[in-house]
Amino acid sequence: MAPFVATGIVLPEGPLLRCPECGQLVSQITAAAYHESMARFDEASFNDPAGRELARRNEVAARRLRRIAALLGRSPGAIRLLDVGCSRGHFVETAAKLGFAAEGVEPAPGIAAAASSRGLTVHGGLLEDQRFADTSFDAVTLFEVIEHLREPAPLFAECRRILAPAGLLMLSTGNAASWTARAMKGRWDYFHVARDAGHVSFFNPRSLRLVATRCGFTVERIETARVKFFEKGDVPRAAYIGGKLAAELLNLPARLAAAGHDMLACLRRR
Repeated sequence: MAPFVATGIVLPEGPLLRCPECGQLVSQITAAAYHESMARFDEASFNDPAGRELARRNEVAARRLRRIAALLGRSPGAIRLLDVGCSRGHFVETAAKLGFAAEGVEPAPGIAAAASSRGLTVHGGLLEDQRFADTSFDAVTLFEVIEHLREPAPLFAECRRILAPAGLLMLSTGNAASWTARAMKGRWDYFHVARDAGHVSFFNPRSLRLVATRCGFTVERIETARVKFFEKGDVPRAAYIGGKLAAELLNLPARLAAAGHDMLACLRRR
């Protein structure tokens, strides 16, 4: 494979590097800075939504869970589901309410304990630490996880091992080939560990498809959504509103062109 090349997307830790084969982008952040940023995931106040934001997340979770059930062709009660990187367990909780046999794994010890204290089945530590038996689950979810990994293949391999034959892996991550990334470049907050802690790997549909197929999955669908041109507070209010209106007009074209910045993939274990 040809060596990664520097891009024009310049961050405090240096330009992002691009894989010439698949377009994957990687950060040049140091190991020390990376681990310092990841510590934020165990802060007592981390990821504790309420009100409208909690309701929105629950709605998104329910929609994704219904899709998992439809793709597996089973009722929720017949599906064993594991949410990897489950944080406080909101997705696990919604799944359990819908009848799934749902568990979670969370590496941040304080947050994992907080989830368990709410009566949820949440295991502390990394996925590979759990030593789940082969084919333990019908579905595994990885929401906003793989962008934290310099090398995602071992995690994909472990997910495949614990999935039953034809089991489903659903994941979400940012799309580094999106219109948002192309327009904003180094202004996109998704690229910045100061705003989105621990982000070091930036996928696109091609690079995600490549790692998935190499790790024993069939790609059922990769879809994207949403466009933006400015982060709130970075430009005058009038410019932000104008950019937001323009982005809303482009949301449907971006979805059709696989150019939105939110990427959701459904993968089937081979």
